[in-house]
Amino acid sequence: MAEYLVVFNQEWVPELTDEELVGRSRALRPLLAEMREAGALIFTGGLDPEAPVVSVDASSGTPLFTDGPYVESKEHLGGFAVLDVPDEEAARHWAGKIAIACGWPQEVHRFQLPTKYER
Repeated sequence: MAEYLVVFNQEWVPELTDEELVGRSRALRPLLAEMREAGALIFTGGLDPEAPVVSVDASSGTPLFTDGPYVESKEHLGGFAVLDVPDEEAARHWAGKIAIACGWPQEVHRFQLPTKYER
């Protein structure tokens, strides 16, 4: 099985009311249950926009921590799902369903190396 990251940038999310966001959340719940039942979903998550962001650079040999993102960027991660599926076709299948349920675009990335831990 291969592991894939399905991700969206926060800027892709349209302006939604709280009620609309709750509706999108309700639309995702059955899909996430379906993905768990199929054994495809490892976990999902989103980043807390209120939490501080810290960068660490150890290029000098000693970790240096600074506040804020490591690069200036208008794009920031909005949310993600980590999948364990047989191939890219399966990853695309689930990403398409996520995009439909959310109502905004998703990207599919395959992890470079297999995990070295047991689940």
